Amino acid sequence: MITPPPFDAELKTVLDVVNQSITPTLRPEHLQALRGPGFTPSLEQLLEGRAIVHEEHTVPGPEGAPDVLVSVFRPRTRQGAGPGFFFTHVGGMIFGDRFVGVAPVVDYVERFNAVVVTVEYRLAPENPAPAALEDSYAALVWTAKHAAELGIDPERLITIGGSAGGGLTAGITMMARDRGFPALAGQVLMYAMLDERNDSVSARQIDGIGIWDRTSNDTGWNFYLGDRRGGEEITAYESALRATDFTGLPATYVEAGSAEVFRDEDVAYASAVWAAGGEAELHIWPGGYHLFELLAPEAALSVAARETRAAWIARLLTR
Repeated sequence: MITPPPFDAELKTVLDVVNQSITPTLRPEHLQALRGPGFTPSLEQLLEGRAIVHEEHTVPGPEGAPDVLVSVFRPRTRQGAGPGFFFTHVGGMIFGDRFVGVAPVVDYVERFNAVVVTVEYRLAPENPAPAALEDSYAALVWTAKHAAELGIDPERLITIGGSAGGGLTAGITMMARDRGFPALAGQVLMYAMLDERNDSVSARQIDGIGIWDRTSNDTGWNFYLGDRRGGEEITAYESALRATDFTGLPATYVEAGSAEVFRDEDVAYASAVWAAGGEAELHIWPGGYHLFELLAPEAALSVAARETRAAWIARLLTR
């Protein structure tokens, strides 16, 4: 292991507690434990005391595949059409549900008079790639086609996701570009899982420490891609840094912690967008480990990350 950057001192106190129950290194034999109770707020906690309505819809899945479940969060009192955020959840492609990691995005319902749609995509290894991608894209298409009844301004539809969901966000955003629908106003990639090669400097630094280390990342990618991993047939939709064409993407926001596996691939993604003449804003939070804003939401760095992201979204929405 190469010497890693230090963890932020305030975040480190939380990490020390978290590591008592969540090991930094997750192997295949840990899969069922990963699928146990979540570490982020429940649906009831998300809604408590807020003027937010939650609805479930079953929407058409990919051709030949099962229908897909989505949750919709919208203002209890609608004030005209607002922006739409299509969220793909945290979980390494192998665990979690549509509510894991959505809390910072649900805040936008009240903050921006927004509608948030979050998708229950199929998980690997039972459903390897491209199942999660195609489920997510199908739900995105449904969202765009039903924008008016959902209360979404179709010109302000934004994809957003964290970790594995960040990788899915990158994938479905490229799909939307290449398949010609829907038009997107922006994409937000939060601590995103973008490169199945898992061999960057930051991947080699975060080995046996933090949350979701290099071995954990191998576990997720191996379950997701199976025997195809590392082969030439892996698509840019499945592993975004395989892409050779970064043109035509919507305005992009990318963020990660300096002390997490995904730092360098997220930097590389933003750099590729710039190199292609596109628009991207990049933030690397010093001392941040993977999922720090979810595990330590009140920490100063977490607050700064949320506010900086929201400020970018506010600027995007006023264009």
